[in-house]
Amino acid sequence: QVQLVESGGGLAQTGGSLRLSCAASESVSSFNAMGWYRQAPGKQREFVARINIIGNINYSDSVKGRFTISRDNAKNTVYLQMNSLKPEDTAVYYCNALRSPRSAWGQGTQVTVSS
Repeated sequence: QVQLVESGGGLAQTGGSLRLSCAASESVSSFNAMGWYRQAPGKQREFVARINIIGNINYSDSVKGRFTISRDNAKNTVYLQMNSLKPEDTAVYYCNALRSPRSAWGQGTQVTVSS
């Protein structure tokens, strides 16, 4: 089972930026897709961004134009650059690795955006 370790969360002000990292124990290019999800208090986990094996990228409408997902195959790491942060971006952010039919999750990293 792949191990995923997120880092880079923390406290940011509205309009600020953070970069999350997800370090994988296996080659990130070997997965069908790698993505980021988030879960705010009292809400269900929701999709944020995904990059698939051939490099196609998808974003949720709520982060499109503000967040950028990228992949460094040499470092086995996936990133989420978050700009123009809003208080509604506050959540625990989880990294996900999909190798159908199995899916693995990291432990999550907290992002808090103050108004």
